[in-house]
Amino acid sequence: MTAIVIATVTVGIVGILIGVLLGIASEVFKVEVDEKEIQVREALPGNNCGACGYPGCDGLAKAIASGEAKVNQCPVGGQPVAAKIAVIMGVDDVGASEKKVAFVKCKGNCNYTKKLYTYSGLHDCNGAMVVPGAGGKSCEYGCMGYGSCVKACEFDSIHIVDGIALVDKEKCVACGKCVSACPKKLIDMVPYKAKTLVQCNSQDKGKTVKDKCSVGCIGCTMCVKQCQDDAIHMVGNVALVDYSKCIECGRCAMKCPTKVIISDKLVTVEQEIA
Repeated sequence: MTAIVIATVTVGIVGILIGVLLGIASEVFKVEVDEKEIQVREALPGNNCGACGYPGCDGLAKAIASGEAKVNQCPVGGQPVAAKIAVIMGVDDVGASEKKVAFVKCKGNCNYTKKLYTYSGLHDCNGAMVVPGAGGKSCEYGCMGYGSCVKACEFDSIHIVDGIALVDKEKCVACGKCVSACPKKLIDMVPYKAKTLVQCNSQDKGKTVKDKCSVGCIGCTMCVKQCQDDAIHMVGNVALVDYSKCIECGRCAMKCPTKVIISDKLVTVEQEIA
């Protein structure tokens, strides 16, 4: 009986000592956490996508609280989240943040791009990059359609339609995961309001492009010559729009012989530049 009592007392004393030591250690080694950082983290959506340029929402919350990042740095949360964080940080001006969406620079679906062979391997773009021609399509610069970008998207905003990836801009939150997932660097982030878009990424020359895809950019420079605002240029053998200058007049799209440039102004300018 005496042994049991002694053992009980000993365990109790050891437990008390450990508790005291842990309490002292917690005070000595505690890390001060900014209250604003906690509040900012609670306001963030919690997707941890990294599109803000920081390692997840925790990293962004810390950066915002310290003044390193802007209150509107989160592309997923957009203006509503930015407004909440601005209140927490005591900032009056949230700042203008233009919404952006992902855009796939390829129009070469199954109807337009020639097929070299039937690919029956792993349906993953990164995996298909190691096979001859990087998939069954003849254009080595075009979308393979195996869905690495689809798998990367957490918001169901990108799907494979007729052999190429298409983005639903209403669902896209500009997290950028599809951009990172595409091994051919076919996906860009463009302004949500952009109406003039070049659906090609090929660096082949004109005849080679036509031999592979009937709707590819042939590098004719007709769009460049037509633009009066210096908003479109050739980068290598493909046209690229400067959205800071583009006024969405649609003249470049109207003159494009392969109709690889999207514009909602085609009808309105047809008579003007005919």
